[in-house]
This record gives sequence, C-alpha cells and structure tokens, in this order.
Amino acid sequence: MKSKIISEFLKKYWYNYVIGAAFLILSSYIQTLSPKYIGTIFDLLKEPVIDSRLILHYIILLVLVALGLFVTRFIWRYFIMGNARNMECFLRQRLLEHLQRLDVTFYNNRKTGDLMAYAVNDIGAVRQSFGPGVALVLNGLGLGLLSVFSMANSVHPRLTALALLPIPFIIAIIVWLGRIIQKRFRAVQKNFASISDRINENISGIRVIKTYVQEDREVDRFDLLNSKMMKSNLDLVRVSSLLSPLIQTLFGISFMVNLIYGSTLVIDGAISLGSFVEFNGYLGMIMRPVISIGRIINVFQRGLASYKRLNEIFMERPAIADTVDKSPVEKIQGSLEIKGLSFRYPGYDEYALKDINVSLPEGKVLGIIGPTGSGKTTLVNLLLRLYKVDDGKILIDGHDINEYRLEDLREAIGYVPQDNFLFSATISDNIRFFDDRFTEDDIENASRISMIYDSIMDFPDKFETVIGERGVNLSGGQKQRISIARALIKNPAITILDDALSAVDTQTEEDILKNLKQDMRGRTCIIIAHRISALKHADEIIVLDHGRIIERGTHKSLLEQKGYYYELYRDQYQKEQRERMENEAS
Repeated sequence: MKSKIISEFLKKYWYNYVIGAAFLILSSYIQTLSPKYIGTIFDLLKEPVIDSRLILHYIILLVLVALGLFVTRFIWRYFIMGNARNMECFLRQRLLEHLQRLDVTFYNNRKTGDLMAYAVNDIGAVRQSFGPGVALVLNGLGLGLLSVFSMANSVHPRLTALALLPIPFIIAIIVWLGRIIQKRFRAVQKNFASISDRINENISGIRVIKTYVQEDREVDRFDLLNSKMMKSNLDLVRVSSLLSPLIQTLFGISFMVNLIYGSTLVIDGAISLGSFVEFNGYLGMIMRPVISIGRIINVFQRGLASYKRLNEIFMERPAIADTVDKSPVEKIQGSLEIKGLSFRYPGYDEYALKDINVSLPEGKVLGIIGPTGSGKTTLVNLLLRLYKVDDGKILIDGHDINEYRLEDLREAIGYVPQDNFLFSATISDNIRFFDDRFTEDDIENASRISMIYDSIMDFPDKFETVIGERGVNLSGGQKQRISIARALIKNPAITILDDALSAVDTQTEEDILKNLKQDMRGRTCIIIAHRISALKHADEIIVLDHGRIIERGTHKSLLEQKGYYYELYRDQYQKEQRERMENEAS
C-alpha cells in the first residue's frame, strides 16, 4: 500500500508541468532547426557562385534559433524546476504535519537523525526526480525523437538505422546498473541517518561528553560511522560512474559507422556534404540526451529509493486518533475517576500499572509519590492519552476519556513534564507557547505564580531574553519555573506537575505551592514528586510501587500507617536536619 502524497501534489499543480513540457518540446523543436540551417549553409558554400544574401538569411535564422532557445528554455525551467521546488516545500510541510500526528510509540522506535534524513536528503532526492529528472527525460525524448525523424526523413534512413544500433545495448546496461544504484543509494541514506543521529547526540550531550573527558572516544566512534558512510558513497559512485563512460563508448560506435558509411554516401553522391554535416549535427544532439541517461537513471533511482523511504513514514498511522463522529465539548470541569486501570507498554509483558483506582473530585489536589520506575509518569501519559487506554478505565467529568477529542482533552490539561523542554525563542514566547491569545499581563501573572518573575527581571532583556537551545543558558530551577508558567497561563481545568519542583530549593517550592493553592482554587491538580514537602497539603496522596498503589491517604494518615511513606518522610526530614546543622556550622 502506498501513500497518495505525490498524486495529491500533482492534482494541485499539474498545469505547471503541462506548460513546462509544452515549452520544453517547443525548445527541442527549435534546437533541431540549427543542424538543418548549418547543413544548408554548407551546401550553399559549395556552389560555384555563392549567394551571400541567402547565406546571411540562414545566419539570421540561426540567431533567431538561439534567441528562441533562450526564451523557451527560461520558461520551461521556470515551470518545471520551480514546480519541483514547490513539491519540496509541499512534501516537507506534509511530513512535519504527519510527524506531529504520530504518537509517542513511533518516536520511541525512531532516531532523530533518521527523521532528519527523511526531511532533508530524501525529500531533496524526490525533488531532483521531479525537477531535473523530468526535464532530462522530456528533453531527451523530445530532442531524440525529433532528431531521429529529421535524420531519417531529411538525410538517409539506412544511415540513421545503422547509427542507432547501439541504443538497445545502452538501454540494457542502464536497466541493469539502475537496480544496483537504487540498492546502494538506500545504504547511503541509512548511513547518512546514522551520522545525523550521532552528531545530534553529540551536540545535545556536549556537556556530559566534556565532563567525562570523552571527546577523543566520541571522535573515534564518529570516525567509524564516517568511514562507513564514505564506503557506501564510494560503492555508489563505482556503479554510477560506469554509466556515462559505457554509454559514450557505445555511442562512439555510432559515430564510427556514420563516418565510414556516411562518407561513402557523400562520395557516391547519395547525400550532399551539407546533409552529411546536418546528420552529424543531429547525431550529436541525440548523443547528449543519451549520455545523460546515466544521470537520469541515477536521479530517478535515488528518487525512487527516497520515495519508498518517505512512503514508509507517510503510511504510519497513529495508534491514538479521534474518530470522525467526535464533536467538541464546551468545557471540561476537571473531576477525575480511574477504575481498575492496568497498562503495559507495547512489546512488554510486565505491567507498568496494575489495578489503579482513584477518585479525584473537581478542585481537589492529588499527590503521587513512589520510587523511580513505579509508574508515576506512566499514569500521567495515560491521562493525556499518549498511549491507548481501554474504555471505561479513565473518566473525566463522568465521561470516558476516549470520548473526548484529543485537542479538547489536552487543551484542558496543563502539563509540566520531567524533561522541561524550552524552545530557542524569547522567554515570553516560551511561556505563551507562541499563542497570541495571551497578553503581556497574562504572561507576567503566570510568571509571578511560578516564582520566576524576579529572575526574568534580572535579565538584560527581561521577557524578550532569547533562551538558548533547550534552555541551555538557564538553570534547572529556572527552566522548571518557566515550564510551570507555560502550563498555568492556559488556566487549565486539570494541572499536572510531574516532578516539576525537583530543581528548586524547599523555600521556593513552598512559595510556588502557596501561589498555586491560591490561583488554582476550585481547579483539579495532580502533583508528582519525590519530596514529601511538595505533597503534604494534598487532599489525597497515593504511594505507587511496581505499578500498584501500596498506600493511600492524607499526609497525616500516611504517617500514622508507618509504612513506605513514613520511612521516606523520616529519611528526608533527617537529611534536612543534617543539612541545616551543617549550614549553621559553616
């Protein structure tokens, strides 16, 4: 099964190719007039009395041919090459749109470098096929057929047939080598993706690499990939570089036949010297597109290989998608109920969550705590429908979570993930997430609640300060607080903080929670944390371990149970006491 992305583009912009093809064929026809006029001039020069006016007439015609070629070539290149650029833009836009719709399972199994190769190399190869490739094919067919017709009709049919004898052998070689080229080009693209992915990892993790003094080892690892890339390119070049020499060698036979047999025809008077010159002109015209067949095959085989790779991506379908009959909801209030929820990740036998039951009325705060890998973030991912949830397991406002449109559901949730991703843009743009609905007052208010306002005011450009890639010029606490402001500015019905206060000190944490309690009065909140101080004011706290709820209750009741929560509280309290004493001593 194949995607219809190319046919969709052609339906929209087919007329550009039609106009371009018409002018290209016209250009080919004008080009075939040149050998005829030159041959006529040679015949006129053989006459005992040279007619200068008639020769001047044909010279003027040759000049007009050159002008006609200039105009028609410009027009067909504008339409065909320009349309190929339109296709490149169209494919890249659709690819990004498609990637945005795919679920997280797809990205769990794909590397960034590989996806970058699709967006850059593969789309570029497809553009080459529908730009220079189409132009070379149409030009070759038009110029070749018109030249052959002129050779056979105006000069000598038998000479034409003998001169074209090598062409079937040329086509056989092209088909044979073309299959090898396609296979080797796919290997090149695969290695390019590996290199892109390694470079991306090295740049993103440069601080870790430098901290562990791994620069030389990373260079050595990259050198292996680079050598592999070079080998695959050389393997491709060895095959593709054979095409043109083989074609030229076989075409040399045509010129040899033409010189031997054609000169005999001139001596015998079967054709004139001008016709012989005209024939050679046509043969030279045929030779250029035939020689370019090697390039044509190379371009189309690369394009075909890239199209197959792109098709694999476009045929991917998200596991999480809206059904056609879903209609928008007016407003989500925020009450949450989880009934007997069990979940395991695709491809895994072990359950990440098992028999989870939670009832969270609208406006209440739920705290979630537990060791690493206990299923805390998994539960949040299911609330956001990043993975498929069985019907009847999660209800919001009494309705099954699967009944909501994804847009409505996620718009009603303000989520601050563990990985606080910030864009390389201004602080203002990061808080409002490029949404012009939010005013400067909204941005400032959200930043005050998240306790980042004063830090922003210390920057030279305030809210217009440009954040480096992934927030590289900010501290961990600053990134977390900007992410919290981004979630709060939406005024969501449900706010989820997934370990979003881990990088701030306890005093700042307390201030943020106090602000949140005032600002989110009447709204539902879920706080996931490793520090009990972030959860002690929650209406209910659940303790997760190995995907199960092992304890639940308020802060006070959980301490009275003297279980996992109590032990964790005691450890953290003693640690805080030691740190306080050390600070006082210093």
